[in-house]
Amino acid sequence: MFEDTDAPYSDSNTTTLTEQQPTTEAQTEQPEQSAHDQPDHEQQNHGLEDRGQEDRGEQSAQLSETQPSQAPSAQVQTADEKPAPAEDFASVLDSFTAEAAEAVSDDHVLKGTVLKLTSTHVVVDIGAKSEGMLPLAEVLNHEGNPRFKPGDEIDVMRDKGEAEEGYINLSFLKAQKLRAWDDIEKAYSENQPIHATVVERTKGGVTVDINGARAFLPGSQIDLRPVHNLDGMKGQSFDVAIVKLNKKRGNIVVSRKQLLEAEQNEKRSKTLEHLQEGTILTGVVKNLTDYGAFVDLGGIDGLLHITDMSWGRLTHPKDLVNVGDQIQVKVLKYDPDKQRVSLGFKQLTPDPWLDAEHRYPVGAHVHGRVISVTDYGAFVELEQGIEGLVHVSEMTWSKRMKHPSKLVNVGDQVDCVVLNVNPGERRISLGMRQLAANPWDSLIDKFPVGATVEGRVRNLTDFGAFIEIEEGIDGLVHVSNLSWTKRVKHPSEVLKKGDRVKAVILAIDTEKRRLSLGVKQLQPDVWESFFRDRRIGDVVHGKVLRVATFGAFVEIAEGIEGLCHNSEAVDGNGQPLHLEPGQEHDFKIIKMSPEEKKVGLSIRAAGEEASHTEVEAYKQPSSSTGSTIGELVSWKRAGNENG
Repeated sequence: MFEDTDAPYSDSNTTTLTEQQPTTEAQTEQPEQSAHDQPDHEQQNHGLEDRGQEDRGEQSAQLSETQPSQAPSAQVQTADEKPAPAEDFASVLDSFTAEAAEAVSDDHVLKGTVLKLTSTHVVVDIGAKSEGMLPLAEVLNHEGNPRFKPGDEIDVMRDKGEAEEGYINLSFLKAQKLRAWDDIEKAYSENQPIHATVVERTKGGVTVDINGARAFLPGSQIDLRPVHNLDGMKGQSFDVAIVKLNKKRGNIVVSRKQLLEAEQNEKRSKTLEHLQEGTILTGVVKNLTDYGAFVDLGGIDGLLHITDMSWGRLTHPKDLVNVGDQIQVKVLKYDPDKQRVSLGFKQLTPDPWLDAEHRYPVGAHVHGRVISVTDYGAFVELEQGIEGLVHVSEMTWSKRMKHPSKLVNVGDQVDCVVLNVNPGERRISLGMRQLAANPWDSLIDKFPVGATVEGRVRNLTDFGAFIEIEEGIDGLVHVSNLSWTKRVKHPSEVLKKGDRVKAVILAIDTEKRRLSLGVKQLQPDVWESFFRDRRIGDVVHGKVLRVATFGAFVEIAEGIEGLCHNSEAVDGNGQPLHLEPGQEHDFKIIKMSPEEKKVGLSIRAAGEEASHTEVEAYKQPSSSTGSTIGELVSWKRAGNENG
């Protein structure tokens, strides 16, 4: 019915509809393109030109039904085009209205109201038929908490496509970025810094917020030195320089390093103006190493070596300074070509060793703090830069201390006596035992030579046993003083560690702190008794104990041994005897040495003594009858044969 009454579809109507068409296809090609990148008419025309001929034909046919003032005879239709049914007009109009609203909304910031927050999205009322949804991540602050709550107003922009269940896709960041572009463009064109806040870590760097717009800060551009913990930067704020700006794509790249380098160069120029050897400057400790500290003097770093930190000894620079400390230093050396600066801290005060010999005379009592304990002693700090060594031998009068840590520990406050001062080698020898009485000085009064003492066996060695007779006083019992009679090869044959024994003091050397003790001296000397009762020529009965290559050792009394040389082991016929342990014979004493406790024995001499005894027996007259002439002749003949 429209064909007879409606006017033909004019070009002006087509143009008007074209201006109202949405730009969804153009936006699909440029998802991040700002609304300001193209004029509205260009975007709309571009979108319309991309539509198919069939769509335009259908729209023309449908809209012709809505133009009652136009002549039907002017209606132009192709053979394939069909007029749209009248009942579809409302849906076509609604679709056109929604698309037109979308086209306008895509280019403008919309005011919305937050309805609710889900675990992943924010639902926003923008006054359209459907609510909009934007990702929850876009409204989280650096602590991970939402910046909005239900009922809050929020600026949003339409985003491409539609969400599930008919929701409209929205973007908070796009709206923020659109409002921030003016400030960003101004800072970029004028080469001025702009403030930014780190929002999150991303691949290759961090994302920062600039007045609501998101920008990328590469990891290499965060600081002058590499930053290893990018996660720890979340929430930090600082100025950045905009180094790259692409409004069409919505890309912003910033750098903090660029500003820091410019600031550092400016400081360096000012510092170099008055940097020279001997100058005293104020700097900030930037880094610590095992060998020193690097100090920022203002755009240029100097090395403060550990040897130039203190007149005393430091184990690590952290014992004196920490990163971030502001300290005064003295320029020791400056190389302008390499821009290397050597600094000193101890040079700000006089060398304390210059008059140490006068302030710490020998014999003076001093007080200090133990700063180090070694195997050979302990170092005591008397003042800043002055420390002395207490050798382990000067800690106590006792010889039993195995390690200085048994007596002192690091941090202990101790009193000492100055033993020696050597300023040239920067050494002071200290003593601790000198503050206590030397027990050896009074030992000879308490325990004179010959006195009997009692003590505990503390240690056994190959040459004797050490016996403690009082605290710090040990005496040595040599193996030769353990027994009068027994040949002791090791003290363990007679004593055990921990035994309480009595001994006799044999000698005291106070200067060398030596005490000689004897155990056998508590018993009578059997050798002394033997030499007192025996003489050379006495015949004794003995038992062979052991045999050597040169003779045999024979026990001739309890604890008394004698030696029968091989030349003296001969029978009555002059034949050598083969002596074995356990054999018993008569021996004649042919040698005695009380000093060396040695006795010489002879079997041959004992046989001759026996023959002489027999002859003497023959010489004695018989009690019954006198001797005959024949007996006298036989006795004389026998005497001549033995002669």
